[in-house]
Amino acid sequence: MRKFVAICALAAVTAGCQTIDPYTGEQKVGNTAKGAGIGAAAGAVLGAAVSSKGDRKKGILTGALVGGAVGGGIGYYMDQQEALLRQELQGTGVQVERVGDSIRLIMPGNITFALDSDQIAANFYPVLDSVVRVLVKFDKTELNVDGFTDSTGSFEYNQQLSERRAARVGDYLVNSGVDQLRINARGYGERYPVADNDTADGRAQNRRVEINISGQRS
Repeated sequence: MRKFVAICALAAVTAGCQTIDPYTGEQKVGNTAKGAGIGAAAGAVLGAAVSSKGDRKKGILTGALVGGAVGGGIGYYMDQQEALLRQELQGTGVQVERVGDSIRLIMPGNITFALDSDQIAANFYPVLDSVVRVLVKFDKTELNVDGFTDSTGSFEYNQQLSERRAARVGDYLVNSGVDQLRINARGYGERYPVADNDTADGRAQNRRVEINISGQRS
């Protein structure tokens, strides 16, 4: 039991390791460290549960080591992908957000589609090409391509427009070399606004495409 407590403490320390975000200069808990710490703690608990009484200490230690390696591996994979996406998309107007082991790319309407159109804007192709370069290299993730509109027009029309826009982006990714099995294109219409639809600026922010990158495919 003392071994178990010691391992859990080590996991907590690992999870609390601080890194410097190279893009903001702020300290933050590294996602790799988080994954390793959580994985180690979970592995230790599982090791204790499945081991016999005589081998419980060994089971705890083995579970912690394996869990830490797996958790850290996922975090590291996403850390590297995030860094490359930020590098490729710098200055394009695309927001790169990291939430746990997921990455969200927010692409505003002024660079994606013309107003009331589902034809990809000419200046959006280079942005998508930059995204493709990263997605092809990091090919073990699932992708949700989500389309959104502002509230101008009917709900039904906006829903259909958002679906067509998401499908256009998804098709371009596939045609550029991204495995179709990784992609799920969806439209949400005017739902889930990120700004006030009563202002021109707010509507512009709500007209967007998001690519959500998560998980690891086997």
